[in-house]
Amino acid sequence: METRTIGTDDGDGHLELHSFGSGGNSAGQPGVVVIHGTLVTDALYRPFAMKIARLLGRPVHTYNRRGRGGSSGQPGDYSVATEISDLRDVMRATGSTDVVAHSYGGFVALQAARTEPIRRLVTYDAAVSLSGSLSRRWRPELEHSMAAGQLDHAWAHLVQGLETAGPVSKLPLGALRMLSILSARTRLGAEMRQLLPTAVVEMRAVLDADAELADFAGVTTPTLMLSGGWSPPYFAETGRLLAEAVPSIDFALVPGQLHEGPLRPGHRLALTTARFLANDAGLRVQRIRAARFPQGSRFRMGQ
Repeated sequence: METRTIGTDDGDGHLELHSFGSGGNSAGQPGVVVIHGTLVTDALYRPFAMKIARLLGRPVHTYNRRGRGGSSGQPGDYSVATEISDLRDVMRATGSTDVVAHSYGGFVALQAARTEPIRRLVTYDAAVSLSGSLSRRWRPELEHSMAAGQLDHAWAHLVQGLETAGPVSKLPLGALRMLSILSARTRLGAEMRQLLPTAVVEMRAVLDADAELADFAGVTTPTLMLSGGWSPPYFAETGRLLAEAVPSIDFALVPGQLHEGPLRPGHRLALTTARFLANDAGLRVQRIRAARFPQGSRFRMGQ
């Protein structure tokens, strides 16, 4: 893994970037950028990125978005435009043409595809609000709790509103607050609490960018929107609606996957992602077919 810092177009910011080779000769090959979700850093996506790099024989890059890791904090005028500009900087600095994005990262990538020259795009559970579809997921109590410094209350409202923690999201608020207290004793739980302020700002950015289907009509980037079979259903609903309305967008449900699918062990999502990215001009298809995975791990789109 190579780590470096790149500057951003606003002149004051910088982003922490991590790059992964294919283990072979990937020199000169166009890269792939992975955009992480909210309440996490890019560290959790590195195994996923390495799998894609090995499958494609191309470099894959992850970066910490604003407000985490070694990257700059979120500016006072933060919006999705900030994220689109940062993605543009990362793609230019790495020579990347393709994007893979999860949750809030999927929201950023789809907004970017409206204006930026992305060759191919894969999203997983993209957090896009269509005609106010995510407004009912927003809990005003989240912002009130943050302002009062009640982080456990804030975490509980976020998890219950977005329903992204699987069955845990269905617990009563009191149980979720207790779970937040307990999880804060772990490294990952403490990190999530630290990132709560960024999640509030990012959720606001999603709602501020609420769009209609017609707003994506100009997207020409071949796009595969994936959703987990065990993810909250509203992600799949958004994917299906966009796929029906925009010719360049396809949708597939991935059975047996939770919202945090890209962060979990297994090869299904990496295979699906790599096959779609390679399905242009025959890029490295043979490498994908010959990849070593557990016996019986067959691949087909939507598997």
